Amino acid sequence: MHRGQELLERRAAVVPRGIPRIGGVTVASARGALLRDLDGRELLDFAGGIGVMNAGHCREEVVAAIREQAGRLLHTCIHVATYEPYVALCEKLAALLPHGDHTKVMLVNSGAEAVENAIKIARQATGRPAVLCYTDAFHGRTLLGMSLSSKVGYKRGCGPFAPEVYRLPFPNFYRDGGGLEGAAFVERELARLRDALGRLVAPEDLAAVLIEPVQGEGGFVPAPEGYLQGLRRICDEHGILLVLDEVQTGFLRTGRWAAYEHYGIVPDLSVWAKSMGGGLPIGAVVGRAELMDRARPGTIGGTYGGNPVACAAALATIRLMEEEGLASRAEAIGRRVFERFQALQARCPAVGDVRGLGAMVAMELVEDGDPARPATRLVAEVLAACEERGLLVLAAGAHANVIRVLAPLVIEGEELERGLDILEEEVLRRAAPARRGERARRAAAPSTGEVAPNP
Repeated sequence: MHRGQELLERRAAVVPRGIPRIGGVTVASARGALLRDLDGRELLDFAGGIGVMNAGHCREEVVAAIREQAGRLLHTCIHVATYEPYVALCEKLAALLPHGDHTKVMLVNSGAEAVENAIKIARQATGRPAVLCYTDAFHGRTLLGMSLSSKVGYKRGCGPFAPEVYRLPFPNFYRDGGGLEGAAFVERELARLRDALGRLVAPEDLAAVLIEPVQGEGGFVPAPEGYLQGLRRICDEHGILLVLDEVQTGFLRTGRWAAYEHYGIVPDLSVWAKSMGGGLPIGAVVGRAELMDRARPGTIGGTYGGNPVACAAALATIRLMEEEGLASRAEAIGRRVFERFQALQARCPAVGDVRGLGAMVAMELVEDGDPARPATRLVAEVLAACEERGLLVLAAGAHANVIRVLAPLVIEGEELERGLDILEEEVLRRAAPARRGERARRAAAPSTGEVAPNP
């Protein structure tokens, strides 16, 4: 038996099945944008630990910072004793991500924990209970995170969920544009928001609007620029706090430290994690100081938040990103992936949409060019074939019919092209038979006018 298969069997015997297993990949080591499995096979990494490894796997500078800090101080808890790495990281984040004239930062362990604390801060700062969020959003697997998230499959059997959570459709132009021009679509969606502030929830009860500038698990859908700018204005009109979830978009994934920089707005509060720590678990809430200080002592924080070793890893990772110019590298990677995906779209009708921001790029596969008919099975077949050929890549979207690229930003040009070649070949190879099979199913359907169901 192969070592990888043996490990998968051991996992099945002891790890609960509720913890997802996307494929059959195992990993023994990683460097840059390459993984090596337990049987010595090399794989190109287009997943990046689900957006965690923007700076690359096992960077020597980050590993050295971890070793040095681990030999000095592992833990005291920031509540008990103040230590340099926590304060230094907060100072760095406040400088990189200023929220108004004076910015304050709290450190946590994950994106979900950052979301939870941002909502607690927003409620205390405004004295209001309600939160508005969006369809197709993902904000974590804690109870409040699930309440705010829209991915039904992640929530089954976990309720009842937290109250005072309200939801609007995310402004997805590809799926819901309805033939409108971009500006008209934005105005329609902003009108929907204004209408909701009265029919869905009263603005004087609304503490915050929580939104991802580019949806991650929801399918790499960027919010239209005019929508976020209009949302900022509406929040200001009603004293509602704008909270941006930058967990997957942050730390140069879109070519900027924050995706919101592309939109010409600044949120009141924002939440961060993933690539901030270079592979170690750490997250943050960043916000205007007068809001952050409205949280009562003891209502935010936690035993492990801002662990000194994780802080040292984050500081080293951010320094690497700056020194190596990974912002411009993200822009170059994003342009190339976009070009390749658009060229594939021109050849393959199954590619319904190509979208993204910076190096956060995806293509949505559909049947017969119809956004309402997701090609879920086709995407699963493509990803399995890519894995067989040594490319690890992930799906996204409510129907898992979106193929997304989250390759480390240090990926070599030849590695990027090789991975895109594999992906393109497998989409083309499998899309044509799938289309022929769909036509055959339609021809065999009853003559009552009914359409054969999606596979």
